[in-house]
Amino acid sequence: MLEQRYRWKTNQLREHLSIIDGKKSPTKLLINATYLNQYLRKWMKANIWIYEDRIIYVGEKMPDFVEGCEIVDCSGYFLVPGYIEPHAHPFQLYNPHSFAEYASQYGTTTLINDNLSLALQLPKKKAFSFLRAMNDIPATMFWWCRFDSQTELENEEEVFSNANIQEWLEQDAVLQGGELTGWPKLLDGDDLMLHWIQEAKRLKKQIEGHFPGASEKTLAKMKLLGADCDHEAITGEDVYKRLLHGYTVSLRYSSIRPDLPKLLDEMKQLGIERYDRCIFTTDGSPPAFYETGIIDEMIRIAIDKDVPLIDAYNMATMNAACYYRIDHLHGSIATGRVANINFLKEKDNPTPVSVLAKGRWVKRDGIPTNEFGSFDWEEYGYRPLDLSWELSMDDLQFSMPLGIHMANAVIMKPYSITLDTSRDELSFDNDESFLMLVNRNGKWRVNTILKGFATCVHGLVSSYSNTGDIILIGKRKADMYKAFQRMREIGGGIVLVENGEILHEIPLALNGMMSANKMEVLIEEEKTLAALLRERGYQFADPIYSLLFLLSTHLPYIRITPRGIYDVMHKMVLFPSIMR
Repeated sequence: MLEQRYRWKTNQLREHLSIIDGKKSPTKLLINATYLNQYLRKWMKANIWIYEDRIIYVGEKMPDFVEGCEIVDCSGYFLVPGYIEPHAHPFQLYNPHSFAEYASQYGTTTLINDNLSLALQLPKKKAFSFLRAMNDIPATMFWWCRFDSQTELENEEEVFSNANIQEWLEQDAVLQGGELTGWPKLLDGDDLMLHWIQEAKRLKKQIEGHFPGASEKTLAKMKLLGADCDHEAITGEDVYKRLLHGYTVSLRYSSIRPDLPKLLDEMKQLGIERYDRCIFTTDGSPPAFYETGIIDEMIRIAIDKDVPLIDAYNMATMNAACYYRIDHLHGSIATGRVANINFLKEKDNPTPVSVLAKGRWVKRDGIPTNEFGSFDWEEYGYRPLDLSWELSMDDLQFSMPLGIHMANAVIMKPYSITLDTSRDELSFDNDESFLMLVNRNGKWRVNTILKGFATCVHGLVSSYSNTGDIILIGKRKADMYKAFQRMREIGGGIVLVENGEILHEIPLALNGMMSANKMEVLIEEEKTLAALLRERGYQFADPIYSLLFLLSTHLPYIRITPRGIYDVMHKMVLFPSIMR
């Protein structure tokens, strides 16, 4: 359990009352504030009293005692609550600390985060210590509890044991179970997963679905089993079906599914005029996607699509807070709430010029304040990747008859390998590349051919993957080997090599999965990698997600996994991994 069960202790609550009584001064006083009151659905004038991280009072009155109080005249600004990202994957090359800091600059001050990387990479005690440490940063960090690994692990039963899931669900910072990428197992009779759903419900926590292309029959079944929300609507009809069955719907705008404009158009065509069961998500996009904003960008799109202004802001704030049952603390500017406030110059420009997060200035007049400081990653077990084993050219032997064909960014199909894979170099006249997945501890490997990824990538190695195992892709074995060696030297990362020369690298010094750099640096590193890969024949939306999806068994039809080449539809290993 997290150590402090209630947000404010008894003595703090008494202090808050003493401010109302004029016996103690607020720490901040926002006067002449025009703010969005979402309960009355109107813009109102008020004075806002803040003490440390809490809004003490919103109304016409002024405090009797203001000694030492910071007084801010809000004339000329429009105040809205800090935005909420309800479906964050905070390990997409960036790390939770750097992403939260960056998001706060665009007004997204509350993140509800995937715990998969923590569950796979950290011992439980370390993971829970990490949750506590995240409570101390200016952003508000909540978490999910995954029920499945999204791939085929060797030790899945150990990682996702009943005891582990129960402990995760009992964490106060965990607001939901899911996302349910393994829902087909649930429908096939997995009663342990059903038990976890019931436990989440008993603890008053929500269940997040993952139902791309689901029929109305499937949606009805999953609702009966406990699903509350889904982020996989890709048409207005999908939104309609989910609302029809009582789901909350996350409208998505992400690097591989920038669906929001289309969804809003089609919702309007279907006569959907109420938005109170809709929320926004960017669905854990890689760094470069966020160059122009986070949830603020989604509000802007909604406003441009003629969504009523207050509804556009509510989808980013109040709706998400109500869905997660945290509206007594988040999602509005009202008495008793956490002081997360965005200061806008225009009502229809949701990118703030100043931001308060937990009552602390994280951005002031367009300038970051460095309130987040640094973070001691090593204390929580994150350090540069240190491989104690060597890769040899003998490992780069490819004799498997079955390959993987990337039909598009997410669909991978089996195909029969007909080319000569005994050579050290494949032809640059086709889109077939060597593909190898090797265990980060050097215990096993899986070697095959990947069709459709690119035509001219010589050697690409990534320690960033779904499981933390290492991916090698390329036309030339020597360049793949060189890229691996360089990745090893820098303590993990993504390395691109051509003709023996290192073209580009993205160091991932935190367990080989995340960068220790700030988002602004990482955005430029990722943009360079994407441009170089596209010059070499990569044709899909997002190379970072392509690396992630190679192992993702929640997508059809075939994947490379720690257990071997895996047939998703038939739930079977076609060719097992080879022990080294």
